[in-house]
Amino acid sequence: MVQKHERDQLLLTAIDSYGDYLLRLIYAIIKDEKKAEDIVQEVFIRYYLNLEKFEGRSSVKTYLYRIAVNECHNYFKSWAYRKMEISNLFGHLLVNKDTPEKKILQKESDDHIVKMIEGLPLKYREVIWLHYYSELTVTEIGSVLNCPVNTVKTRLARGREMARIALEEGNDYA
Repeated sequence: MVQKHERDQLLLTAIDSYGDYLLRLIYAIIKDEKKAEDIVQEVFIRYYLNLEKFEGRSSVKTYLYRIAVNECHNYFKSWAYRKMEISNLFGHLLVNKDTPEKKILQKESDDHIVKMIEGLPLKYREVIWLHYYSELTVTEIGSVLNCPVNTVKTRLARGREMARIALEEGNDYA
């Protein structure tokens, strides 16, 4: 049984070591800064509450990333997300947001490559983000996403190809 002081210390260490990485990962998947921050908090709460169950078969980093990806998937299944998507759909129909000023600001603030990656389908975006930005191995990504290593390799190859084509054609999928 882990004492409260030890649990608190493990939590603080995990937050310091992986908090920024988790935020970037979740933001890349969710594309909503506030919701990403909320999910990061939820990930650390789940980690803290389940410390007794953590068997250490994987690294803490992989364990936290697995929780984060699962929380993102749960968010996409939630009514709150679906309601927001419906609102956004109708909002776009009612309001023209593409003013010249906004177009210029958008163009100046967007990093083309990040935007292009964020525009990829979720299953490719996840593996690319985990591999290149979070620096996880293919095996660790398979553990995080709960899928076979060969599936991760296939998604990584297809995601790279989609990104290459998009860069050559100047598209960003978004």
